Amino acid sequence: MEEKEKIKKKLINSTTNHKKKQKHQHPNDQTTKKTTPPPTPTTSDFSFKPCSDVKGLRFGGQFIVKSFTIRRARPLELLHLLSLPAATKQQPPNQKTPSPPPPFPSTVAFLPTNFTILAHHAWHTLTLGLGTKKSKVVLFVFESEAMKSAVVDRLWPAEIPLGEVNKRLIRGLDGSEMARFKFRKGCITFYVYAVRRVGSLGFSCADDLRTVLQTVVALKDFLDHTAMLALPNQRSISYASPPPVAMAH
Repeated sequence: MEEKEKIKKKLINSTTNHKKKQKHQHPNDQTTKKTTPPPTPTTSDFSFKPCSDVKGLRFGGQFIVKSFTIRRARPLELLHLLSLPAATKQQPPNQKTPSPPPPFPSTVAFLPTNFTILAHHAWHTLTLGLGTKKSKVVLFVFESEAMKSAVVDRLWPAEIPLGEVNKRLIRGLDGSEMARFKFRKGCITFYVYAVRRVGSLGFSCADDLRTVLQTVVALKDFLDHTAMLALPNQRSISYASPPPVAMAH
């Protein structure tokens, strides 16, 4: 009887050990479950937040930068900034056809003014290199051209201090929500905001937003942006020829 009980105990122990081994299989075993990677996010999956909750411009501890100003850019300046060619179509002299619409019709950009460029470098010199000389460029991509004209042309000023951008341009848009993107490109930091009405599904100008984001990512670092002051009346960022390094003139 004792021998039978011993045999039963051995059989029970062997089965329990076998079950435990099955539970604790090596993670490299082929029988383990394969986890599927998360899907690649599309433009419609960007995290839009109410304007009161979206992050604004960052200044760190250098509060003097808030008094520096930025100005609204013209359509060609936006193309120059993104290093994109202007779409020019040659027409016969006797044929009058309407000019093609400008690219990115629902996008507006704010660039540093001449005062800001000089002030950044003066502040950097006075602080013996401790003060930042990096400028900020802010781009807003609206969901439609009608929304852009209703907001930009009627409500937003042509020139504004950096310290008022968060309050007047970002937090001041009631009934709207935004998605924020930030890119550092040498001496210029790009802030890109996608703007749509609250409750909208997806983003109508997703192609424009995707092109702007991809273009900013592909830009090389801006080494110096004081060359735009070379001419007395020059207030634009332009490129004389495609340079090896993206530089603002």
